[in-house]
Amino acid sequence: QLVESGGGLVQAGGSLRLSCAASAVIFSINAMGWYRQAPGKQRELVARITRGGTTNYADSVKGRFTISRDNAKNTVYLQMNSLKPEDTAVYFCNCNALRIGVPGANDYWGQGTQVTVSS
Repeated sequence: QLVESGGGLVQAGGSLRLSCAASAVIFSINAMGWYRQAPGKQRELVARITRGGTTNYADSVKGRFTISRDNAKNTVYLQMNSLKPEDTAVYFCNCNALRIGVPGANDYWGQGTQVTVSS
């Protein structure tokens, strides 16, 4: 229902751009966001954007990461610059939306994409 792309291996100081597209069964999307989970750690919010474009970021990524969305394409992006080894994690896309056949709005998750930053 949510398909991420753009992860990979990059050296410290480099950049990556993640994309996440919602399938056609997902509609009327409210907030969209990116979370990450490093080995042995809990999943944490990285960045979030409302339908109207209001954003919020984890303190650890402010000034380096930028979240954006294309409502016409039901897609959210995460531009990651000045990457650090501590940014290494599996990154998950999330949205709160309606789904065909399911009553009410629910949270949906992508399968995750690995981001590895080497020192």
